[in-house]
Amino acid sequence: MVETARTPQMTGIKPRYYYGLGRRKTAVARVRLYPGTGQIIINGRPADQYFGNRLLYHAMITEPLRLTGLQHHFDVRARVAGGGLSGQAGAVRHGVARALLRFNPDLRPVLKRAGLLTRDPRVKERMKPGLKRARKAPQYTKR
Repeated sequence: MVETARTPQMTGIKPRYYYGLGRRKTAVARVRLYPGTGQIIINGRPADQYFGNRLLYHAMITEPLRLTGLQHHFDVRARVAGGGLSGQAGAVRHGVARALLRFNPDLRPVLKRAGLLTRDPRVKERMKPGLKRARKAPQYTKR
């Protein structure tokens, strides 16, 4: 007899939280959405404290929730590792979008249209031999 994997939708059990993994550059974010009031905690600290007074990063993280109209319905808890602040904010945004998809698959067209489900493939280019940086060559001298 083959055992099938049971998802919360199949069993009718409502999960305690919805999980999403987000990636951007070298940052990886593990995001959990709990039913709540819109509180955002990243690595054990509130988002405003974690990102300082950079409102751009806060806006990035809340974008999937704003687009779906669920900004005050979920508390976001994220564990982020690697990368810098910009990459981490992008990773959390990607994770939140994926977690919302687990909550309600009908949100897919809205999130897809905004480009929030696509992992941003841009990463730092590797150093090449004989060059100063990834593409910058040493100055050419004819004589």
